[in-house]
Amino acid sequence: MASNLPMSPQLEQIHGEIRDHFRALANGFQRLDKIKDTTRQSKQLEELTEKMRECKRLVKEFDRELKDEEGRNSPEVNKQLNDEKQSMIKELNSYVALRKTYMSTLGNKKVELFDMGAGVSGEPTAEENVQVASSMSNQELVDAGMKRMDETDQAIERSKQVVEQTLEVGTQTAANLKGQTDQMGRVVNHLDTIQFSIKKASQLVKEIGRQVATDKCIMGFLFLIVCGVVAIIIVKIVNPNNKDIRDIPGLAPPAQSRKLLYLRNQDYM
Repeated sequence: MASNLPMSPQLEQIHGEIRDHFRALANGFQRLDKIKDTTRQSKQLEELTEKMRECKRLVKEFDRELKDEEGRNSPEVNKQLNDEKQSMIKELNSYVALRKTYMSTLGNKKVELFDMGAGVSGEPTAEENVQVASSMSNQELVDAGMKRMDETDQAIERSKQVVEQTLEVGTQTAANLKGQTDQMGRVVNHLDTIQFSIKKASQLVKEIGRQVATDKCIMGFLFLIVCGVVAIIIVKIVNPNNKDIRDIPGLAPPAQSRKLLYLRNQDYM
């Protein structure tokens, strides 16, 4: 019996966990026979599938530990442990075939070992799988099981790579969007500054225009005054005897008056 096999504590722990899962699978399929509702049957099958996935992982871990301890065990012990491993693989495959039978009954045709892919036309039935598994040797069963496990691991690794690439692309996109948002913020700030400068320039131009208009008025008024003074001077020069025009203070008298004044001064001398 398996309980009498010489195992290391690590192997014994893994072996015990596998046996516990096998007992849970057996009880689960027994309860499945009593369930009539298809929805509950599907849920129960999903739970059993999770247990089978865990069994697959534990069998793979059992095989890895067995290979690590192979050099420390005798050939007879190694043979017994390998037989036990092959027996567990056979038992696991029997549960897989039983799961396929229930899935086929529920009308689900996309059934693969440990959900490794979708079913195709011409897929063998559960009974044919059992017959093929029975005709295979223990080593062939081990190789087939390991191959499927490796394929599952490769599919998981590919999925992880896709997820990592997606996260990386998302991170780069977020960084680019943040950079563009910052750049747009700077552009808006520059536009606000330009708009403020334009308003200040408009106010300054208006103020300068008002000042220029005031200066023009003053210059025009002064120009009129100068023109009036020049006109009076010209009229006094042309018509010095015109009494209607008063003498401008500070302006020299007409030439005739200057001559009479000169003659008077001569008489006194």
